[in-house]
Amino acid sequence: MTLRKRFTLFTIFWLILILIFFNIFVYFYVIKITTETEEEVITTKVNLMLENPRIQSGRGLNDPELLTEYSNVNEMIRIIGPNNRVWIITGSNPVLLEIPAQFEPYHQTDMITKGGERILFMRVPLYEDGKVVAMLEIHRILDELDNYLQVLVAALSVTSGGAILFAIFGTYWFTSRLTAPIQQMVNTMREIDRSGKLRQIEMTNREESAELQQLLRAFNQMIERLDRTFAKQKQFVADASHELKTPLTVISSYAGMLKRWGRDDESVRDEAIEAIAKESIRLQNLTKSMLMLAEAEQEDWLKLEMFDVVQVVDELAMMLQTTFQRPIRVKALTKVVRMMGDKDKVRQLLVILLDNAIKYSKEPIDISITLMKNIVKIEVKDKGMGIPEKEIPHLFERFYRVDGARSRSTGGVGLGLSIAKRIVDLHEGKIDVFSLPDLGTTITLQFKQRK
Repeated sequence: MTLRKRFTLFTIFWLILILIFFNIFVYFYVIKITTETEEEVITTKVNLMLENPRIQSGRGLNDPELLTEYSNVNEMIRIIGPNNRVWIITGSNPVLLEIPAQFEPYHQTDMITKGGERILFMRVPLYEDGKVVAMLEIHRILDELDNYLQVLVAALSVTSGGAILFAIFGTYWFTSRLTAPIQQMVNTMREIDRSGKLRQIEMTNREESAELQQLLRAFNQMIERLDRTFAKQKQFVADASHELKTPLTVISSYAGMLKRWGRDDESVRDEAIEAIAKESIRLQNLTKSMLMLAEAEQEDWLKLEMFDVVQVVDELAMMLQTTFQRPIRVKALTKVVRMMGDKDKVRQLLVILLDNAIKYSKEPIDISITLMKNIVKIEVKDKGMGIPEKEIPHLFERFYRVDGARSRSTGGVGLGLSIAKRIVDLHEGKIDVFSLPDLGTTITLQFKQRK
């Protein structure tokens, strides 16, 4: 069942339920008010009759003309004596005249139904010398009131039916406008699935609810992000293919040369083996970096824990200093700087930065660690050849090299800084590069401490 039908049925169901309870309330409330009004009319007439001296004294109760002046077409008035004997009666309604007489010596007001008509009656005792000698009884048929109630029921039925019809068409129209953007989104998704081309939903000028506008914007932002992701993937595949093509071409060329001349020429064989080994290592490094970068795209790549940044930097600096025989100086204002993050990934990030600093500089490398306002700041500074200013914005792009020949000579594949940037982004951190040609490069990392 569509959302439009569900919303319409739900609205109609609750509207009908509300109308039923409302009509029942109105009907019985009107009955209560009108009945109380009729009781007040009868009470007023009884009080008026009791003010008559002949009725008040209990004398002259056998006079047939005693009740004539109080007579009404929809009423029956009678005086009943002991043994249920009617002394005087006035009224012409046959339904009222069929009501049997009962002598009950106490005041009573009630409602009875006879012949499909509601009848309101009141009985009051008449006294003579302190004794009850008769009962004054008034019966009033509520046929006019019932006619009004029938008109009320008809009016409530008509208005309720009209309200339901109006609600059906109104709800259907409203849900049509409400679900139109959703249907448009569904059609767009189907078109994307059919054609394989991403496209956004055009925002119309008609007024939509804030929630629908947010939904459309979120959908368009998702499509835009997917478009960028697919473009990056295409570029990545193209760049990777290009990067893989070079070592494979070299390996294939030297393998062919070995096949043709290497068996007899020792120098050719040694040159080919050296080139193939070198390109194989480069191919392994490239494949490893590409796999690592693919893993880094996953949102759950990090394993967060609290760790000491100073300890990680000290251990890494000591290891690299021993391996490359290059002085790496670590400066920290405090002995312990703790932060929440993935210890191994932050270590990998520092390895990438220090490896570049070692490759492109000959002077000592400085690392400083500071903590200020819950921000952990790490600076890696070298005094190497530096980076031209125009190249800095492209440093973190995949397979980008400031100098292709220089990178190739140092074994770089152009993915290290892309991986570093991804690690920083997953930690919701910030990375800045400051560099001048022939003066050196400073890379600054900033992370929230998150205790």
